[in-house]
Amino acid sequence: MEYTIIFLPLAGAIISGFFGKYIGERNSEVVTSLFVSVSAILSIVIFYNVTVLDYSNNLVISSWISSGSLNVNWSISIDALSAVMLVVVTMISALVHIYSIGYMSHDPHKPRFMSYLSLFTFAMLTLVTSDNFLQLFFGWEGVGLCSYFLIGFWFKKESANAAAIKAFVVNRVGDLGFALGIFLVFYLFGTLNYNEVFQLIPETLEKELIFLGIHINAINLVCILLFIGAMGKSAQIFLHTWLPDAMEGPTPVSALIHAATMVTAGVFLVVRCSPIYEYSELALNFITIIGMSTALITATIALVQNDIKKIIAYSTCSQLGYMFFATGVGAYNVAMFHLFTHAFFKALLFLGSGSVIHSFKNEQDIRQMGGVWKKLPYTWILMIIGTLALTGFPFLSGFYSKDAIIEFAYLRGNTTGYYAAGIGIFTAFLTSIYSWRLIFKTFHGKYNNQKLKKDSMHESPMVMILPLVILAIGAISSGYLFKELFIGHESSYSFWKNSIKFLEPLNTNHPPTWLMLSTPILVISSIPIAYYLFIKNKTILEELIKNNKPLYKFLLNKWYFDELYNLIFVKFSKNIGLFFWKKIDVGIIDRFGPDGISGLIKNLSIRAVKFQSGLIYQYAFVMLLGFAILLTLLIFK
Repeated sequence: MEYTIIFLPLAGAIISGFFGKYIGERNSEVVTSLFVSVSAILSIVIFYNVTVLDYSNNLVISSWISSGSLNVNWSISIDALSAVMLVVVTMISALVHIYSIGYMSHDPHKPRFMSYLSLFTFAMLTLVTSDNFLQLFFGWEGVGLCSYFLIGFWFKKESANAAAIKAFVVNRVGDLGFALGIFLVFYLFGTLNYNEVFQLIPETLEKELIFLGIHINAINLVCILLFIGAMGKSAQIFLHTWLPDAMEGPTPVSALIHAATMVTAGVFLVVRCSPIYEYSELALNFITIIGMSTALITATIALVQNDIKKIIAYSTCSQLGYMFFATGVGAYNVAMFHLFTHAFFKALLFLGSGSVIHSFKNEQDIRQMGGVWKKLPYTWILMIIGTLALTGFPFLSGFYSKDAIIEFAYLRGNTTGYYAAGIGIFTAFLTSIYSWRLIFKTFHGKYNNQKLKKDSMHESPMVMILPLVILAIGAISSGYLFKELFIGHESSYSFWKNSIKFLEPLNTNHPPTWLMLSTPILVISSIPIAYYLFIKNKTILEELIKNNKPLYKFLLNKWYFDELYNLIFVKFSKNIGLFFWKKIDVGIIDRFGPDGISGLIKNLSIRAVKFQSGLIYQYAFVMLLGFAILLTLLIFK
């Protein structure tokens, strides 16, 4: 069963990618969608077996590397953590495959697109089922490569190519730290297998290293380097700039890669390495600070963005920040719970936005929408469900997982935990404001599109609506159904077992009533506030923007991260390159090397040509001169 789950998407990718033009577009779509759907069904069976029958396994596919103390296998490791990720990856991927049949119906390269989706799914599955760091890194780079392919799928668009390159380059920065972390793990422990490394951790607690001239504890350094890799993949602050630009890819790509699967790989990495992170208070505090900073900063940016997909993209960064500061306060199971619920409502919002874009003929600016809720009733109600779940509206999935993160951060009892809880509550309010701004400006108010007539608007086909319905069911029920299993005081420990390590049990005290009520009250009150600002009385908002123009521009330009990086890194690197090209390569190497020699020979040739005059006495003179020189050399030899 495990082999089928992993290799069916790969088989679908090969069939669609190499034989798509022979079997036809429709068959390519059916084959890839069917194969991934079978993987999703079998993943649910695995999850049931792990949950109910206490199933776990480690299937060795083959030996990969055996050299000295380094022994690495290709394997499929099944435990509670990998079972949860299998369900998330395959379910979202299957729904995205089916949705893509409708969304990409007019694209001439559908087999290639479906092949990329399936290949990505295979890479992600190898990542989450690995039992060693090297296979993890293979899957890690595999999803990065597929992300590059999918973001730049419409490669004739210059912006799509630029976004793909940006995603690839920014991720390489994080991956450098990740690779250094893996090298350090092998240097310290002589192995890359999870179980062996985790068992040796207590023996290395006091070991210190010199890194970049700084004395640092070895475990702290390993944890920080691994987390830098997670920062890049999961778009945390400073390495987050690639994710909003990645919206240049087709919308199904945004839902699959940048909402539910690839960007959660960093969270998965930290949780998988919890037996290491539990011994590093420094790394946990660092993760908490980065997570809560990302949650807040990206939420403020989302407040003023106008691209429907970029608003949801910044929301993804913010929610990933929640997951990370949950891991930072030691609540790894709560982070996984939010990862699980987030997959449903965020994929629902992305695919819902795709339905809106499809109806508006590829228009993505919410200022060019409005007043279409009656024209797109299914999309409207489904996106409202996703929004309610995202904002943490009572009794929907986000309510259980996001509030749990805030509560556990507060119960951590240290300064960092209190700050994280406070920022988490404020960010929840901002999340609700920008989420309802998107709904109201997209579906309500005045119809603003000048290019399309309102009467021409129509709902998306059922092949696109059906995946939204399934995701909506998950967004409504996943929190309530799985809360006790994932984060219950007793049941969660029996479920996660050794896949997550807690040095000390999580605080089971009851959080203060004011803390439990604050987030729901803010979330509910934000709905009428957003309606009043964005529909009922827009003049207040316009006046607010007018009086705070610098702040508005600051947020609209995304805190000027791109401009800052362009100034510090891009322009600097370009100037260095131009200097070496113009001054060193052309000015010195070419001038005195190939160009200089060829120029010298050319000048000699031009002068030699002058002797070819056709006059016999000149030829005789040259011959005599040459003979005289030769005779002189022979005499004085």
